[in-house]
Amino acid sequence: MATHAAAGSFPVQNGALNTRYHKLGLNIFLFIVVAHWAEHIAQAIQIYALGWPLPEARGVLGVPFPWLVKSEWMHYGYALFMLAGLIILRKGFTGRARTWWNISLGVQVWHHFEHLILLLQALFAANLFGRPAPTSILQLIVPRVELHLFYNAVVFAPMVVAMILHRRPNRTERAQMNCTCAVPVPV
Repeated sequence: MATHAAAGSFPVQNGALNTRYHKLGLNIFLFIVVAHWAEHIAQAIQIYALGWPLPEARGVLGVPFPWLVKSEWMHYGYALFMLAGLIILRKGFTGRARTWWNISLGVQVWHHFEHLILLLQALFAANLFGRPAPTSILQLIVPRVELHLFYNAVVFAPMVVAMILHRRPNRTERAQMNCTCAVPVPV
């Protein structure tokens, strides 16, 4: 097992987080991602099922803490967390699972870029395209609530496929794994 960092690589990628603690790291990451999903789903329910006006539909945490939803820093921080988690935990994946994880990572790179654009607009008080609020590129076509539901779905779906394939690797993938995530082979 590789437990030290190769020259020029992110140290934690080659360490215990992608070997003996990979399963724990993935579970913690998944818990946080699902909690974030719950916020988006709650907001969608507030808008479409309960008929709340958009400014009041702030998800679960946004109702008691409205500043959370209005903070571009919070949204950017989560996008950065997702990007970092996908990068850091990537080394533990092999074969088909790595391919699906890479798809999720690729989409998150774009999602992160969109949040960076939003954050920069908020920081410099200069919105793109003369809009009254910070606006991302695809937000010119799709409203923000729906766009972020879409982004989170398109990042989450391949991530889940990757996790399932990682837990149930084929013989070749299992031989390449350095973690204990795989379900034991029935005897």
